[in-house]
Amino acid sequence: MTSIGNAENAAAEDLGLISLSASEMARQIAAGKLTSVELVEAHIRRIEAVNPALNAVVVPLFAQARAEAAMADEARRRGEPLGPLHGVPITVKECFHMAGTASTAGVVRFAGEIMSQDATLVRRLRRAGAIVLGKTNVPQLMLIHETDNPLYGRTNNPWDLERSPGGSSGGEAAIIAAGGSPLGLANDLGGSIRQPAHSCGLCGIKPTSLRLTNDHVRDNLHGMEAVRPQPGPLARHVEDLQLALRVLAQSEPDEIDPQVAPVPLLDPAQVRVDRLRIGMWVDDGFFASSPAIRRAVLKAGDALSELGAHVELFKPPRMTYGLRLYLALLSADGTASMRRILGHGPRDWRIQRMIRLGRTPRWLRAVMRGILHLAGQHGTAELLGWVGRTSADGYWQLTAARAAYVREFFAAWTAANLDAIVCPPHALPALRHGSSEHLITAAGACYWANLLGVPAGVVPVTRVGDDEQTDRPISRDLVTRAAKDVERGSAGLPVGVQVAARPWREDVVLAVMAALESHFRRQDDFPRTPISPPAVRATPAGNSRP
Repeated sequence: MTSIGNAENAAAEDLGLISLSASEMARQIAAGKLTSVELVEAHIRRIEAVNPALNAVVVPLFAQARAEAAMADEARRRGEPLGPLHGVPITVKECFHMAGTASTAGVVRFAGEIMSQDATLVRRLRRAGAIVLGKTNVPQLMLIHETDNPLYGRTNNPWDLERSPGGSSGGEAAIIAAGGSPLGLANDLGGSIRQPAHSCGLCGIKPTSLRLTNDHVRDNLHGMEAVRPQPGPLARHVEDLQLALRVLAQSEPDEIDPQVAPVPLLDPAQVRVDRLRIGMWVDDGFFASSPAIRRAVLKAGDALSELGAHVELFKPPRMTYGLRLYLALLSADGTASMRRILGHGPRDWRIQRMIRLGRTPRWLRAVMRGILHLAGQHGTAELLGWVGRTSADGYWQLTAARAAYVREFFAAWTAANLDAIVCPPHALPALRHGSSEHLITAAGACYWANLLGVPAGVVPVTRVGDDEQTDRPISRDLVTRAAKDVERGSAGLPVGVQVAARPWREDVVLAVMAALESHFRRQDDFPRTPISPPAVRATPAGNSRP
């Protein structure tokens, strides 16, 4: 495993500063114990030290950040009112519009399209006093759980440079995990906040669908409304998610988005974890979770029981059917939207494979599926049967089937009388570069919360042990072999658990996450930030198949 070793050339004072939570930074700035300039400079030095190996920050905004930090300190000296993030440095996922920058989603032809205004959520963070250090890398079109594209190249995981930080918010997760930023803005269509949080040992939350606006964010699936992306924060501390979510949900009269439901954000401090009923599962019944992930979920259940919560096993209804619905909905246009966005420009090889699959006629996919089953490639054969172009009538039937499945799932949830669910965030630890091609269905643990539209977050719990890397059987199936290859050599990688609650109950999600964080942060195997400079360089722009 290629890892970032100890921070020999980082100043001790910088390490102290960058290890603080964003909330603590804001408190110390307000109290006059720290200046914004100190914090911004420490994080810029940190980014300059680690980014050559990580390739996480792809649009640095250092000069602008320095100027804004000086103004923030002057405003405090004048006694002006301070926002909840006054002077705190943050980073922003590349797809969010920011004035003076491009929002490309890794598409080369958008590189010269400079935005004239900030996305609404970026504006809210800045209004709260946050200072943006830069924008972070994404996979092309933000559709895979790796971070790599032909424009900016590949991003590496600070826990192991031979692995991906996940996607599509991988750049954001990598720089936060490496200490280059305490807090970031991301979004999540199919685990894009939660899977990178799990892969990098971070906290992240996807709010309820329609909680936050998608105004002025680079889109990737135009017109696909059955499952909607939802912005949310990434951080190293749960308290920072709480703070950021309050800021992001605070709209001004001129920021009304008719697609956003005006539901108040409830206070996690008012949630009694010891009175909650929590359901738990360790496997979705289709793609087996790695041993360390199963252990993490069981340990989380034990911890919550010790705190007084009622924890019981819960078997959600027809998870494989839900996985099929999710993938069918996202591929119903046969990748036409993807092809329009990409134009004739360079394509990531994984995206190109998706396009070829999406354009394959249904009759041919049926033939290929049969051949693959005969060849023992059952995982790929199942996927072929679920995805692909359908008619308008077919899409309507899929949306109706989704609505029926949501009702079915919530009926089971209600019958079990559960307040929250604890489950895996993904079936595997951090993926090896290039492995996501065969592991789309390993992310079923992420997809269900997007399909239902419920709030869900990830909190770090433990690390993979030497003796629990894999128990997956030897197989000729490419999917199983890819999963086993990811698990080999995974000792020491971070492992998180996912917490979900009913719609609009982000307070329950955050309260349970905070309880778990408080419990596991005291443990020796808690995945603490790997905050020292790496020794090898990242893959340059112009990605290619490994």
